[in-house]
Amino acid sequence: MAMAMIEEILQLEAIEKDIYRGHVHPSFLQRTFGGQVAGQSLVSATRTVEDRFRVHSLHGYFLRGGNPKEPTVYLVDRVRDGRSFCTRRVTAIQDGLAIFTMSASFHVEDQGYEHQDTMPRVARPEDLPDLLDSEDSDLTAPYREWENFDVRIVPRDQLIGSRDLASQQQVWFRYRNRLPDDQVFHVCTLAYMSDMTLLGSAKVAHPDEDAQFASLDHAMWFMRPFRADEWLLYDQTSPSAGGGRALTQGRIYDHRGVMVAAVTQEGLTRTGREVPKDQHAKRDS
Repeated sequence: MAMAMIEEILQLEAIEKDIYRGHVHPSFLQRTFGGQVAGQSLVSATRTVEDRFRVHSLHGYFLRGGNPKEPTVYLVDRVRDGRSFCTRRVTAIQDGLAIFTMSASFHVEDQGYEHQDTMPRVARPEDLPDLLDSEDSDLTAPYREWENFDVRIVPRDQLIGSRDLASQQQVWFRYRNRLPDDQVFHVCTLAYMSDMTLLGSAKVAHPDEDAQFASLDHAMWFMRPFRADEWLLYDQTSPSAGGGRALTQGRIYDHRGVMVAAVTQEGLTRTGREVPKDQHAKRDS
């Protein structure tokens, strides 16, 4: 089964003012991938703002599991239009029910302080294996859904970690093909990519314990321009887990060491029950 290109996934149909529809694409998952819903929600929001505004943050909640065999409709609410900031709220709907809701904030370019953390020392992506080339079927199977993305996880024995971090993971990723130059497109692509592997950083501290995983909420901040078809380092940590949920965080750097985005996600990490085959299923209650 050939997977859809990201250009197809992020191409939405305008069916009425501030109402858009995302079409059905091939999928191995039993539930719609959360990154797809987040990316399409952001696309719908960007279509309702002036070009001078750039998204700087989004906050979303996964409410129900989406059906990948059904289209998703996106309703955009123009919450505020100001001189420097504007805000949009997006609700993703299937069968009359909300499966995801997102608030996105947009900002015009301003002058201000400039600083960032230094990118951690890390193995180069060129020295790491492509996950899809691995002979370990348990490792490659989950990534069939993202065959158009080059994903390379830094092995534990090559990870330069800190004893102060409870659980840590580092992942290089990029889109395999050249993408359009439009920065908005790269931002929406990164919103899609950001849900990949992040919750897995919570499992690093529990390698022998299976759990049911599902993204519950997701927040992103976009700081500087980047290209999603060039190498990006996803430096991930899970500072706390308990009560069947785990908090995960990620800082995203380009290959030059420039911090371009930050992500925080809380996810379901439930043990003691049968683990579903589809680890990307969202909560249904």
